[in-house]
Amino acid sequence: MALPLLKNGMFSRLQEDILALQGFRAPVGARKIDFGLGAMNTSFPNHTFPTGAVHEFISNDPESAAATTGFIAALLGKLMGEYGICLWIGIRPIVFAASLKAFGVEPHRVIFIDLSKEKDVIWAVEEALKCESLAAVVGELREITFTESRRLQLAVEQSRVTGFLHRCNPRTVNTLACVSRWQITPIASQLEEGMPGVGHPCWRVQLQKIRNGEPGEWEMQWASGQFEYLQKEVAETPPVYLRQTG
Repeated sequence: MALPLLKNGMFSRLQEDILALQGFRAPVGARKIDFGLGAMNTSFPNHTFPTGAVHEFISNDPESAAATTGFIAALLGKLMGEYGICLWIGIRPIVFAASLKAFGVEPHRVIFIDLSKEKDVIWAVEEALKCESLAAVVGELREITFTESRRLQLAVEQSRVTGFLHRCNPRTVNTLACVSRWQITPIASQLEEGMPGVGHPCWRVQLQKIRNGEPGEWEMQWASGQFEYLQKEVAETPPVYLRQTG
């Protein structure tokens, strides 16, 4: 009985060591961030959303881009806490700054950098990711090579800053050094019966790849400052009519 327990302990330590070598380690003395993602955490290495890493988000149309921006903002609200600073870099960034407050992000703690060329965006994101005093960096761009993404990942492995790359309508979805790839699409909000207006932001969240984790898909909404999973409607089973013969 002791031998299996010993093996299990050795396996767990070995797994932790491998994850640490690949960049999945918590900074010493840092606070543990609860993103409120619930069941989704089982898909992540160490069962927690990877910080100090670069995440890729793909959007193929304006509606998905808006939904992706909302989802990223919800993650930023938890990541930044009360005092964190974020850099948001892009060519004419699509985010409406005042709307960030709905996701727990104070707009005055987000520094927007509007550049004219995509190569300048990539350079600025890389330099920003090296700054340990930042909580996060968001880069809006279209194309990026594996080599360029590798430089970003190397930067965060030293600084432990979390990066989000929002690729809007890329020509190709190529392989990058990012630890995850996401695709967020909007779905119809659920209104209370008899109530007019627009409901909470609702998304279909697809985690298409995650290093050392399990991809998955969920339907979620952002309500009262937290993520909530949507209950999928179960189709009613049609009655089976038996015809008596004989």
